[in-house]
Amino acid sequence: MTQRNAIFPAGRHALYEKHGYSAAIRSGDLLFVSGQVGSGIDGEPVVGFEAQVAQAFRNLEAVLAAAGCSFDDVIDVSTFHTDPQTQFPAIMAAKGKAFPQAPYPTWTAVGVTWLAGFDFEIKVIARIPATN
Repeated sequence: MTQRNAIFPAGRHALYEKHGYSAAIRSGDLLFVSGQVGSGIDGEPVVGFEAQVAQAFRNLEAVLAAAGCSFDDVIDVSTFHTDPQTQFPAIMAAKGKAFPQAPYPTWTAVGVTWLAGFDFEIKVIARIPATN
């Protein structure tokens, strides 16, 4: 049985503790990152959609870094949006900064009606570099 290890970024435990889940799980050379939202350290949403998207990507970057990864190691992305039609330009801008060139990770975008007070969520699977 493959061992799984929980990964948490420094100083960001409020949301994980409140809802009882891990920021990421390392299993072998794969990292499965829980959905990251635009929350501050207190776990509450930051104000404004573009700010939420930017914060979600910063939160994702912190989880990846805690496992010794970066956006370059991401192989699969899933995003969740409460109003995809109007939100897509802001999401594409942030996504373009995180993944600026090919080969791009796979991506699934899903429209949803509820994200626990948030308007955007991103979850990824990454391959952990061999040096980690």
